[in-house]
Amino acid sequence: MSCWMPGCPALSMCRALATFPITCLERAKDLKTRLGILLHKPELGHRIRTSSKLQLGSRQRDSSQEVLEWRESFDQLLKSKNGVTAFHTFLKTEFSEENLDFWLACEDFKKTRSKTKLASKANRIYEEFVQSEAPREVNIDHETREITRKNLSGATSTCFNEAQAKTRTLMEKDSYPRFLKSASYQDMTKQATSRGISKRSHT
Repeated sequence: MSCWMPGCPALSMCRALATFPITCLERAKDLKTRLGILLHKPELGHRIRTSSKLQLGSRQRDSSQEVLEWRESFDQLLKSKNGVTAFHTFLKTEFSEENLDFWLACEDFKKTRSKTKLASKANRIYEEFVQSEAPREVNIDHETREITRKNLSGATSTCFNEAQAKTRTLMEKDSYPRFLKSASYQDMTKQATSRGISKRSHT
Protein backbone atom coordinates (compact mmCIF):
# COMPACT_ATOMS: atom_id res chain seq x y z
CA MET A 1 0.00 0.00 0.00
CA SER A 2 1.55 3.39 -1.01
CA CYS A 3 0.45 7.00 -1.13
CA TRP A 4 2.47 10.23 -1.59
CA MET A 5 -0.30 12.68 -0.74
CA PRO A 6 0.09 14.51 2.62
CA GLY A 7 -2.49 13.39 5.21
CA CYS A 8 -3.29 10.17 3.32
CA PRO A 9 -4.90 7.57 5.71
CA ALA A 10 -2.85 4.78 4.17
CA LEU A 11 0.36 6.68 4.84
CA SER A 12 -0.67 7.29 8.46
CA MET A 13 -1.45 3.60 8.94
CA CYS A 14 1.89 2.55 7.49
CA ARG A 15 3.71 4.94 9.85
CA ALA A 16 1.72 3.59 12.82
CA LEU A 17 2.53 0.00 11.94
CA ALA A 18 6.20 0.89 11.61
CA THR A 19 6.24 1.87 15.29
CA PHE A 20 5.17 -1.68 16.41
CA PRO A 21 7.98 -4.04 17.42
CA ILE A 22 8.77 -6.68 14.81
CA THR A 23 7.83 -9.48 17.25
CA CYS A 24 4.26 -8.15 17.61
CA LEU A 25 3.78 -8.03 13.85
CA GLU A 26 5.15 -11.55 13.46
CA ARG A 27 2.84 -12.87 16.16
CA ALA A 28 -0.16 -11.22 14.48
CA LYS A 29 0.74 -12.81 11.16
CA ASP A 30 1.19 -16.21 12.83
CA LEU A 31 -2.21 -15.94 14.56
CA LYS A 32 -3.91 -15.00 11.30
CA THR A 33 -2.34 -17.99 9.55
CA ARG A 34 -3.45 -20.41 12.27
CA LEU A 35 -7.00 -19.07 12.25
CA GLY A 36 -7.12 -19.38 8.47
CA ILE A 37 -6.04 -23.04 8.64
CA LEU A 38 -8.59 -23.81 11.36
CA LEU A 39 -11.49 -22.13 9.54
CA HIS A 40 -10.73 -23.80 6.22
CA LYS A 41 -9.80 -27.24 7.51
CA PRO A 42 -12.29 -29.51 5.70
CA GLU A 43 -11.91 -32.54 7.96
CA LEU A 44 -13.03 -30.52 11.01
CA GLY A 45 -16.36 -29.62 9.42
CA HIS A 46 -16.73 -33.18 8.15
CA ARG A 47 -16.18 -34.53 11.66
CA ILE A 48 -18.92 -32.30 13.10
CA ARG A 49 -21.38 -33.17 10.33
CA THR A 50 -20.63 -36.88 10.67
CA SER A 51 -21.18 -36.76 14.43
CA SER A 52 -24.55 -35.03 13.96
CA LYS A 53 -25.59 -37.58 11.35
CA LEU A 54 -24.66 -40.47 13.65
CA GLN A 55 -26.70 -39.06 16.52
CA LEU A 56 -29.68 -38.36 14.26
CA GLY A 57 -29.39 -41.79 12.68
CA SER A 58 -29.44 -43.43 16.10
CA ARG A 59 -32.62 -41.57 17.06
CA GLN A 60 -34.26 -42.48 13.74
CA ARG A 61 -33.43 -46.17 14.19
CA ASP A 62 -34.87 -46.16 17.70
CA SER A 63 -38.11 -44.42 16.68
CA SER A 64 -38.48 -46.60 13.56
CA GLN A 65 -38.20 -49.80 15.58
CA GLU A 66 -40.59 -48.39 18.16
CA VAL A 67 -43.26 -47.58 15.55
CA LEU A 68 -43.10 -51.13 14.16
CA GLU A 69 -43.37 -52.63 17.66
CA TRP A 70 -46.73 -50.92 18.26
CA ARG A 71 -48.44 -53.43 15.97
CA GLU A 72 -47.10 -56.41 17.94
CA SER A 73 -49.54 -55.90 20.81
CA PHE A 74 -51.65 -53.29 22.56
CA ASP A 75 -49.28 -53.56 25.54
CA GLN A 76 -46.35 -52.53 23.35
CA LEU A 77 -48.29 -49.46 22.25
CA LEU A 78 -49.19 -48.46 25.81
CA LYS A 79 -45.57 -48.89 26.97
CA SER A 80 -44.42 -46.27 24.46
CA LYS A 81 -44.91 -42.57 25.20
CA ASN A 82 -44.86 -41.84 21.48
CA GLY A 83 -47.29 -44.70 20.91
CA VAL A 84 -49.73 -43.33 23.49
CA THR A 85 -49.50 -39.89 21.88
CA ALA A 86 -50.14 -41.29 18.38
CA PHE A 87 -53.03 -43.43 19.63
CA HIS A 88 -54.54 -40.46 21.50
CA THR A 89 -54.39 -38.35 18.33
CA PHE A 90 -56.19 -41.14 16.45
CA LEU A 91 -58.87 -41.48 19.17
CA LYS A 92 -59.58 -37.76 18.87
CA THR A 93 -60.61 -38.33 15.25
CA GLU A 94 -63.14 -40.88 16.53
CA PHE A 95 -64.22 -38.67 19.45
CA SER A 96 -63.33 -41.39 21.95
CA GLU A 97 -60.13 -40.06 23.55
CA GLU A 98 -61.84 -40.08 26.96
CA ASN A 99 -61.25 -43.86 27.16
CA LEU A 100 -57.47 -43.44 26.98
CA ASP A 101 -57.55 -40.38 29.22
CA PHE A 102 -59.44 -42.38 31.85
CA TRP A 103 -56.96 -45.27 31.57
CA LEU A 104 -54.02 -42.86 31.99
CA ALA A 105 -55.72 -41.13 34.93
CA CYS A 106 -56.12 -44.54 36.62
CA GLU A 107 -52.45 -45.36 36.04
CA ASP A 108 -51.47 -42.07 37.67
CA PHE A 109 -53.99 -42.65 40.48
CA LYS A 110 -52.35 -45.98 41.39
CA LYS A 111 -49.07 -44.17 42.09
CA THR A 112 -50.67 -41.90 44.72
CA ARG A 113 -49.39 -42.63 48.21
CA SER A 114 -51.21 -40.03 50.32
CA LYS A 115 -54.63 -41.28 51.58
CA THR A 116 -56.00 -37.74 51.52
CA LYS A 117 -54.92 -37.22 47.91
CA LEU A 118 -56.14 -40.70 47.03
CA ALA A 119 -59.69 -39.86 48.13
CA SER A 120 -59.82 -36.46 46.39
CA LYS A 121 -58.33 -37.88 43.16
CA ALA A 122 -60.77 -40.79 43.23
CA ASN A 123 -63.74 -38.44 43.47
CA ARG A 124 -62.39 -36.24 40.70
CA ILE A 125 -61.83 -39.20 38.33
CA TYR A 126 -65.26 -40.64 39.15
CA GLU A 127 -67.02 -37.34 38.50
CA GLU A 128 -65.17 -36.70 35.26
CA PHE A 129 -65.26 -40.17 33.68
CA VAL A 130 -67.44 -42.71 35.50
CA GLN A 131 -70.69 -41.38 36.92
CA SER A 132 -73.76 -41.23 34.69
CA GLU A 133 -73.82 -38.07 32.57
CA ALA A 134 -70.17 -37.35 33.44
CA PRO A 135 -68.56 -34.68 31.19
CA ARG A 136 -66.27 -37.34 29.64
CA GLU A 137 -68.23 -40.49 30.45
CA VAL A 138 -66.50 -43.73 29.47
CA ASN A 139 -68.39 -46.62 27.91
CA ILE A 140 -68.79 -49.15 30.75
CA ASP A 141 -71.77 -51.20 31.86
CA HIS A 142 -74.10 -50.20 34.70
CA GLU A 143 -72.83 -52.94 37.04
CA THR A 144 -69.18 -51.83 36.72
CA ARG A 145 -70.22 -48.22 37.22
CA GLU A 146 -72.08 -49.15 40.42
CA ILE A 147 -69.17 -51.23 41.77
CA THR A 148 -66.82 -48.29 41.17
CA ARG A 149 -69.21 -45.90 42.96
CA LYS A 150 -69.26 -48.15 46.02
CA ASN A 151 -65.47 -48.44 45.99
CA LEU A 152 -65.20 -44.69 46.57
CA SER A 153 -66.49 -45.02 50.15
CA GLY A 154 -63.10 -46.46 51.13
CA ALA A 155 -60.90 -45.30 48.27
CA THR A 156 -57.81 -47.42 47.69
CA SER A 157 -55.39 -47.60 44.77
CA THR A 158 -57.46 -50.47 43.32
CA CYS A 159 -60.92 -48.86 43.39
CA PHE A 160 -60.92 -48.22 39.60
CA ASN A 161 -59.39 -51.56 38.60
CA GLU A 162 -62.55 -53.08 37.17
CA ALA A 163 -63.63 -49.97 35.26
CA GLN A 164 -60.09 -49.46 33.94
CA ALA A 165 -59.88 -53.08 32.78
CA LYS A 166 -63.21 -52.81 30.95
CA THR A 167 -62.10 -49.60 29.22
CA ARG A 168 -58.76 -51.12 28.27
CA THR A 169 -60.45 -54.19 26.76
CA LEU A 170 -62.77 -51.94 24.78
CA MET A 171 -59.82 -49.99 23.33
CA GLU A 172 -57.83 -53.15 22.59
CA LYS A 173 -60.70 -54.94 20.82
CA ASP A 174 -62.27 -51.94 19.11
CA SER A 175 -60.09 -48.85 18.68
CA TYR A 176 -56.63 -50.44 18.51
CA PRO A 177 -57.27 -52.56 15.37
CA ARG A 178 -58.68 -49.48 13.61
CA PHE A 179 -55.62 -47.48 14.66
CA LEU A 180 -53.34 -50.07 13.05
CA LYS A 181 -55.35 -49.81 9.81
CA SER A 182 -55.52 -46.01 9.88
CA ALA A 183 -53.81 -43.93 7.19
CA SER A 184 -51.71 -42.11 9.81
CA TYR A 185 -50.23 -45.32 11.24
CA GLN A 186 -49.75 -46.85 7.80
CA ASP A 187 -47.74 -43.77 6.81
CA MET A 188 -45.61 -44.09 9.95
CA THR A 189 -44.86 -47.77 9.28
CA LYS A 190 -43.93 -47.04 5.65
CA GLN A 191 -41.48 -44.37 6.77
CA ALA A 192 -40.07 -46.64 9.46
CA THR A 193 -39.67 -49.53 7.00
CA SER A 194 -38.03 -47.35 4.35
CA ARG A 195 -35.53 -46.04 6.92
CA GLY A 196 -34.76 -49.64 7.88
CA ILE A 197 -34.20 -50.62 4.23
CA SER A 198 -32.04 -47.53 3.66
CA LYS A 199 -29.94 -48.39 6.72
CA ARG A 200 -29.38 -52.00 5.56
CA SER A 201 -28.37 -50.87 2.07
CA HIS A 202 -25.67 -48.62 3.54
CA THR A 203 -24.13 -51.28 5.77
